[in-house]
Amino acid sequence: MSLPEQQRFPWNLDWNLLRTFMVVVEQRGISKAADFLGLKQPTVSAALKRLEQTTGQRLIIRKPNEFSITRPGQSLYTECAKIFGSISQLPSLLNTENAELRGHISIVTTSSVVSEHFDDFLDRFSTAHPHVTYSFSVHESDDVETMISQNRASLGICLLTNPPQNLDTMVLYHEYFGLYCGARHPLFDADGIEPKDLEGEPFVAFQTEAEGGPLEAIARLRARLGLANSWRGMSSSLHEIRRMIMSNVGIGALPVHVAKQDVAAGHIRQLPPYDNLPMVSINLVTNPARRRSDAEATFLTACHAEISAIDIQQRTYGRE
Repeated sequence: MSLPEQQRFPWNLDWNLLRTFMVVVEQRGISKAADFLGLKQPTVSAALKRLEQTTGQRLIIRKPNEFSITRPGQSLYTECAKIFGSISQLPSLLNTENAELRGHISIVTTSSVVSEHFDDFLDRFSTAHPHVTYSFSVHESDDVETMISQNRASLGICLLTNPPQNLDTMVLYHEYFGLYCGARHPLFDADGIEPKDLEGEPFVAFQTEAEGGPLEAIARLRARLGLANSWRGMSSSLHEIRRMIMSNVGIGALPVHVAKQDVAAGHIRQLPPYDNLPMVSINLVTNPARRRSDAEATFLTACHAEISAIDIQQRTYGRE
């Protein structure tokens, strides 16, 4: 007896086409995907055509100077990413023969996460389990949340605009943001800087300072002080914000505890106000639907236990 069409679909589908499609979406084009996969462009185009024929849906709109994903294509990409995440776990899930804990911890994080408590935990865990390996990749906070939702990493560390419904979160630490100028700025050597001295000054901003974003409080602080009406520089990377501050592109906000070393070295200077500064939370994010390897489960259980045992006031940086 033959199977109904929907039940035949997974047996008829060439699963390699899903991997190719995922790369096409992420590389935003056939040519870039071919370079990434080490294939010829016609091969990738043919694979995409076969997948569209198999699904009966147009997945990508390809025109000169246009690349867009259809709604069915976006739905398929989400599922492909989940499948890729599950397959990525297989080596760790199968590596259960040895008595010592083995496996891999993949961490996706926003830029410049600086937490002495997390670093101390990582030191203790890696010492206790020398056969566990680690990888860190840096992304924007929204992308970190998406990758964890798609089951593409063990855990994420990021800012959150709103608590995600499908993920588990824990505050890793709080940090305060202050305003800074570089050594080339006229205010750097000024005596007795007052908040009014910042009126009209050009500034640089994080992308997540937009209204409703996790760093919106920084934008409100700037507006209260009367800085320029629009940004002069923007980035999602703390390192690039720091670069623009030091290059005198504009005044910018940095986590106080992260900026301390540059202040001591004379590269930047903190500007008023010095109290009632914006505070944001850095979160540890995990996917409860992920089938965790022994290494991932042990790491997360230990991390939650050790970090939670530390009072949140001790995990709040930059209050001084």
